[in-house]
Amino acid sequence: MSDTPARVAVTDEAAELIRRLVEANGPVMFHQSGGCCDGSAPMCYPDGDFLLGEADVHLGDLEVGLDRPVAVWMSHAQFAYWSHTHLTIDVVEGRGAGFSLEAPYGVRFLIRSRLFTDEESAALGEEALEQLG
Repeated sequence: MSDTPARVAVTDEAAELIRRLVEANGPVMFHQSGGCCDGSAPMCYPDGDFLLGEADVHLGDLEVGLDRPVAVWMSHAQFAYWSHTHLTIDVVEGRGAGFSLEAPYGVRFLIRSRLFTDEESAALGEEALEQLG
């Protein structure tokens, strides 16, 4: 088990919705959007439908009680701003972006964030520098 703090987590309610989405769509992944029309929301896509590249950073994997974890990604440029922040994917009522899989359910994923503690930041220091590389 690693002593490195997780960069991303998921609420129980969001995990339940993710399991429903996987049941309906197969494996999924998240990409934390950078704003614009989708308002900086965590976007859920069928795994592989969002094309990742060298400009994307793997924040971590969500364990939601499935056969495999759900990967969470963010653009390298956005990670430069958010590297000091722990992100939790949650779900609330209301319509979000039409590109994310939860849109037809009348709910939307959102990010809740907090700054890492000094101890967490120290533990993540080398990793963050490598990812920003």
